[in-house]
Amino acid sequence: MAGDRDTVAGDEAVGDALLVASELTTNAMLHGGGVTQFEVTLDDWDVRLSVSDRSEELPTSARHIDDRGFMRVGGHGWPIVCHLARDITISELDAGGKRITAVVPLSPR
Repeated sequence: MAGDRDTVAGDEAVGDALLVASELTTNAMLHGGGVTQFEVTLDDWDVRLSVSDRSEELPTSARHIDDRGFMRVGGHGWPIVCHLARDITISELDAGGKRITAVVPLSPR
C-alpha cells in the first residue's frame, strides 16, 4: 500500500511541475514579450524550472474579483506558481529581460 501512495504523490508532483511550467511560459508569452529561454533540471528531490522573457516587469497578482463582485477570468497563473513552488527567484538578465526560476518539490505537499 505504501508504494501506491508514493506513486500518487509522484503523479501529483509531476502534475504540479507541469502546471508551473505551463503558467510560467504562458505568462512569458502573454506579458513578457515571448519566451527567450526555457530550462528544466531535475534531481532526486526537486524540479527546477527556469523561464526567461524579454520584459523587465515583475509578475504581480491580479485582483480576482471585478468591480461588480464577479470572479475575473485570468490572472490566476502567478498565484498558482507561488502556491506550488518551494522557492522562486527572479533575476534580471544582462541582455535585458528577466529569468524566473521556480523549484517544485517532488514530494507530497
